[in-house]
Amino acid sequence: MTARRLLPCLLPFLLAAALHGQGKPLHLAIGDPARRDKEAPVVLDGVTDTRTGEVLTPAELPKRLAGARLVLVGESHTDMDYHRCELRVLQELVRAGRPVLVGLEMYPYPEQRFLDGWVDGQLTEEAFLQASRWYENWGYNWLYYRDIFLFAREHKLRMFTLKEAAHIPTDVDTSSPEHRTLFKSFFAGGGDAMHSGMSDAQWDAMIAAQSTWDATMAFHAVKALQDHGGKDAVMVVLVGSGHVVYGLGIQYQAARHFQGKIATVVPVNVRDQGGHEVKTVQASYADFVWGLPAQTDPLYPALGLSANPVEGERALKVILVSKGAPAEKAGAQVGDVIVSFDGTAVPDKETLNRLVAAKRWGDEAALTVKRGGETKTLQVMLRR
Repeated sequence: MTARRLLPCLLPFLLAAALHGQGKPLHLAIGDPARRDKEAPVVLDGVTDTRTGEVLTPAELPKRLAGARLVLVGESHTDMDYHRCELRVLQELVRAGRPVLVGLEMYPYPEQRFLDGWVDGQLTEEAFLQASRWYENWGYNWLYYRDIFLFAREHKLRMFTLKEAAHIPTDVDTSSPEHRTLFKSFFAGGGDAMHSGMSDAQWDAMIAAQSTWDATMAFHAVKALQDHGGKDAVMVVLVGSGHVVYGLGIQYQAARHFQGKIATVVPVNVRDQGGHEVKTVQASYADFVWGLPAQTDPLYPALGLSANPVEGERALKVILVSKGAPAEKAGAQVGDVIVSFDGTAVPDKETLNRLVAAKRWGDEAALTVKRGGETKTLQVMLRR
């Protein structure tokens, strides 16, 4: 696979890793011209309205979102506090009487029928995970999202697929210099080989992939709202923060063909990965900034590698190993072909992700790989 094709495949993995640090992107003079040169306070467990600087309670959010038809809520996929914020936004909007639709980043269009079946109560939890191929389509531990899905089913909130959907826009705008500034800042200072020596053409490919992803989700969120929501309905999109901040992702693409009001809610940790206090963010970062405790290690373990199917085979080849992750410490390398995990054959991503999801920190696992004609079994210690 060429670098041009490989980078877009790695994009979700790289972006999630880059955003885990949450550093420089908090203070960029980009986005809304009325707020780009101002700072807004970040208060633990408070929700800051960045237009006014007021610190609200979560219960006050629906009033501030009264005119919004599209609400984008940013998440860090492996931080449970972010998912609690997403759930709270849904709860408060429902409590306020708003008809709520939910847009999901992780599912492609063919899985829509299973989301419908889940909300309608036709599928058990395990049947839903298997039928919708949760661990193939997303991979992150289901328990991060379980309460959100249970709430949606309890309150009959229709959920919609936004990823790789039936229509991919052909008029994607990739020309924003501010989006390029933001995107490159996600990876600034990382120092890893994947992006430290990237050419302009490679950056262009990654930004084009990200913009297309944003435009596709924007198109389908708006379409679902228009097709299934009444005049007072609100579409709440749950998505990685990189698609939301500074209004340069989904919002930027949606505004080109949607005249309704769009609002953004993005949690921010009050301490960065270096332990430094985060007192403010650029006011243009989001419409509402929700202060959370310092980000800790993921609640559930991960190997820290990315793998793609081997063409023509039922096998996975490792394409990225994260520095310092359990997989790297065990000796996993790019190019390894995964044979089995704890003795169970691994023909696809779904199998690997499901097996890893059953583990907890402190567990040990045997990862068997093929490398250069040899078969090796690596002992992976799942330790933080």
